[in-house]
Amino acid sequence: MDWGMKNRLSRIIKPKTGHTVMLAVDHGYFMGPTTGLENFEVVKSLLPYADTLMLTRGALRNYIKPENDIPIVLRVSGGTSIIGKELLREGIIVSIEDAIKLNVSGLAFSIMVGSEFERDTLLGLAKVIDWGEEYGIPVVAVTAVGKEMGRDARYLSLASRMAAELGAHIVKTYYCENFEKVVDTCPVPIVMAGGKKIPEKDALEMTYKAIQSGAVGVDMGRNIFQSEDPVAMIQAVRAVVHEEATAEEAFEVFEEKRGK
Repeated sequence: MDWGMKNRLSRIIKPKTGHTVMLAVDHGYFMGPTTGLENFEVVKSLLPYADTLMLTRGALRNYIKPENDIPIVLRVSGGTSIIGKELLREGIIVSIEDAIKLNVSGLAFSIMVGSEFERDTLLGLAKVIDWGEEYGIPVVAVTAVGKEMGRDARYLSLASRMAAELGAHIVKTYYCENFEKVVDTCPVPIVMAGGKKIPEKDALEMTYKAIQSGAVGVDMGRNIFQSEDPVAMIQAVRAVVHEEATAEEAFEVFEEKRGK
């Protein structure tokens, strides 16, 4: 790896702990004004506790001040909406030149392994990886899933390994039973996707299990910004990811910080 690639990876995955708390707030690119992200006010309060912010170029330019010293993982796949007929048919929506102008630390692209449009998304990922290698920007492959695709270790191992074999530098995937199999069969770091909103205690338990199974961190969105206390929740997640707290200890952090 060249110096630039190593430097950007070290901004995403913190060398001190070897872990990361990525805050995913890119939902608007296909869901519009998602609950909790209507105006990004909650995101501003979460910035001091996030290691990395994952979002779209429009949100970055309109909501985040350039003075904020936070690494950006830029969402570069899209093209469909939640109300459309082809939700899983994403393509490239950002040029590498614009990503460079935004000084991003990473590029995020979703692949739809097993869907009707699998080939389109895999070729799109390969193109983005070519850009990343040329300009020293790591690529986060997101193993998106649809209703017809499972979330078991066999499927997620397949999707994660394919992403790594195509050249992705980090893979974002969902937690499942036997998650250690997904981690062990993927040669690049894995971050756990938070997924849909669940109770805080359950989300912290899922985070703990993922870290214990070998994940380098989380890329969590709704389970933080839709929490009854987002700032308390992200601090609790950090306790698990960076401070080796158990799920029970992290929930105590949440209870202690809640409302303050």
